[in-house]
Amino acid sequence: MHREIHILNGPNLNLLGKRQPEIYGHETLADVERRCRALLPEGTGLVLRQSNHEGQLVDWIQEARAAACGIVINPAAYTHTSVAILDALHAFEGPVIEVHISNVHKREAFRHHSYVSLRADGVIAGLGIEGYEAAVRRILSLTGAAG
Repeated sequence: MHREIHILNGPNLNLLGKRQPEIYGHETLADVERRCRALLPEGTGLVLRQSNHEGQLVDWIQEARAAACGIVINPAAYTHTSVAILDALHAFEGPVIEVHISNVHKREAFRHHSYVSLRADGVIAGLGIEGYEAAVRRILSLTGAAG
């Protein structure tokens, strides 16, 4: 079994900590990575990536098929638009946890629909970057990699 978790982030999350901190907070993707790595048992790896390009995210999901035991994905705006990401996730056999830093259900109506949720084994919204940690814990639990 693969002993790696992939955390994939969509558009504008490279600006985490700088863009709309009143919604997304002041912590960065580097903070997300540091906090999530601290949860991993020995022998379990972590790959954290971010892209503003839908096709790149699809490529990374496809790569995860051969390398990852689970995917944590924050597709950002692609949550609401990308059938391509949904289709790629359907080809991944491990658990998928969808994460949103903000509570999307308290925001604009168009953010209430998620294509990714049609494949996700769990959805976490509104916990700030702690949602990533909860997602990693859940993947560890689902895959038996927790220790």
